[in-house]
Amino acid sequence: MTEGTTDMKVLALGGAGAMGRVAARVTARLPGVRELVIADRDPDAARRTAAGLAAHASGVGVTVRARRVDVTDRAELDAALDGADVVLNTVGPYYRFGLDVLRAAIRTGTDYLDICDDWEPTVAMLELDREARAAGVRAVIGMGASPGVSNLLAVRAAALLDTLTDLHTAWPVDVGPDSVTDSGAGSGDTPLLNRDGAPAAAAVHWMQQISGTVAVVRGGRLTRRPPLEQVALDLPGGHRGTAYTVGHPEPVTLHRTLRPGGDAASLMVVRAGTAAYLDVLRRDLDAGRLSNETAALALDRPSLRRMLRAGARAAPFGSPGSLPGFFAAATGTADGRRASALARLTGADALLADMAEGTGVPAALGLAQLLDGTVRTPGVHPPETAVDAERFFADLARHRPGVGVVVEQGACA
Repeated sequence: MTEGTTDMKVLALGGAGAMGRVAARVTARLPGVRELVIADRDPDAARRTAAGLAAHASGVGVTVRARRVDVTDRAELDAALDGADVVLNTVGPYYRFGLDVLRAAIRTGTDYLDICDDWEPTVAMLELDREARAAGVRAVIGMGASPGVSNLLAVRAAALLDTLTDLHTAWPVDVGPDSVTDSGAGSGDTPLLNRDGAPAAAAVHWMQQISGTVAVVRGGRLTRRPPLEQVALDLPGGHRGTAYTVGHPEPVTLHRTLRPGGDAASLMVVRAGTAAYLDVLRRDLDAGRLSNETAALALDRPSLRRMLRAGARAAPFGSPGSLPGFFAAATGTADGRRASALARLTGADALLADMAEGTGVPAALGLAQLLDGTVRTPGVHPPETAVDAERFFADLARHRPGVGVVVEQGACA
């Protein structure tokens, strides 16, 4: 497609879902968008979403319409992509659907952006880089909150150092007002169940990424380790505490792009009791007593037995202490001395308290850079190599007044 044009047709795949609706709402008012298609396997939900967005987009000259698309139907998927300039893919979980949709985008020559938050398909998607370049397709993967905003924070933190040793990104689960859930019970602003009572894709993804083994960097090498390992952090500004590893794409892509020579992982900032409950679910998942779906249900409605097991196991789990909720932290050297750096998001409580807003808004702001040609090079790109971080954070602050980035440097302990 022609980059930076002003007559773009965007296919919002999964656009009737929670995160897709937010991303589509912001996309409808982006410069250069002529037509926005809300595509979903539920045609009634797609029509309802399109009708609501048509009113939202009134006055800006954007046509909004609905289309039924089942991503598991290759012919149906290709037909929908074939008429679009770019696809915004919010269909999850990505370990099931992400790779097939990207392949379809490459087949049809359609530019692509998603919010993939699973590390396994991220590895496979990056391997499609040569095919995407040959097809002239620009694809940005993992452009949400984490991954996405977290990757761009990592760029800001690493820029303060001359050499890079350790690099960690972190997102909040149940600390502060920007929590994902509350003590494993799903009582926060982010629902763990769909309206029909089935587990949400985000919850199923979460259970996938606290079980089995996950990708981390150890000694500069990408490897696999059990999740929920404790990482003690002593950060600039007096921020100290313990966070927990979780399966996410950040260590996979940051290992390739920023090349930390020590350790790197995606972390959850979580209270000790919640970490203990997640560990109970992890053990039941690994033992085959739970599937990702039934574990997600147990996350929303914890049983007394599992809560008692978690309580009995809570003592060894460390506290988040004074760690910020959403950040990237780096260690290395600066001016010949060991140093640490912290980049944290501030003023974003209202944004991050709702996972749909916290993910959908960054996706649309990343899409803006794809639409206007800021992302120029064909291929499969993680956020840190495709998205202009300075512009992104400026756009985010305009879209969410009060949101900012604080970057701090200190000596290593």
